[in-house]
Amino acid sequence: MNHPVVSQEEWLAARKALLARERAMTHALDALRAERRELPWVKIEKDYVFEGPQGKCTLGDLFDGRSQLAIYHFMLSPGSGQICKGCAFISDNIDAARQHFEQADLSFAAVSRASIAEIEAARKRMGWSFPWVSAKDSDFNYDFAVSFTPEDRAAGSAIYNYGTPIQNSDDMFGVSVFVKDEQDGIFHTYSTYHRGAELLAGAFNWLDLVPKGRNESGTMSWVKLHDEY
Repeated sequence: MNHPVVSQEEWLAARKALLARERAMTHALDALRAERRELPWVKIEKDYVFEGPQGKCTLGDLFDGRSQLAIYHFMLSPGSGQICKGCAFISDNIDAARQHFEQADLSFAAVSRASIAEIEAARKRMGWSFPWVSAKDSDFNYDFAVSFTPEDRAAGSAIYNYGTPIQNSDDMFGVSVFVKDEQDGIFHTYSTYHRGAELLAGAFNWLDLVPKGRNESGTMSWVKLHDEY
């Protein structure tokens, strides 16, 4: 790597200048996160039912006794046999993190349209333990704009990430957040898609600290399933 090399004093001056910008960005992010938490909610009126390893379960069941639930919309289409490497990259961070956020009243589950048998095969291969259920017979993925019918794609009405038309993919990825009140009402509070899901990829935060950054020749060009490295 060819990079400027300076004295310790010059480095410290440059580092302090960057620190001022980092602090300003941190405060701006704190304000943005507070604004995110203040978004209005939408009550869930449908009775979404999924298939889990132990059989049928509802959206309410996925809360697992807590009042908050984060769903990762994992790209695993029925019959595809292909684990999305980007979704896997994010999922490699989940089990370590959830042992902490489950103590802060937040449950987690992944949802895919693949059958539960396909999901369990993927989970076994990758060594994940987080809850992962099938929405194969549910409208859930379609209602939360991560799955699209061939008819909608052909008509140009398959819209992802609040404005991007999808033409070639049955499934995309994202995160949706829900809350349950004291009367067991369930509300949708937030969803984010595409680069918004980078918030969950802890490895990116480490790579962003180092000189080569994400070291990509194209978006996530070097990323593989962790058992393929």
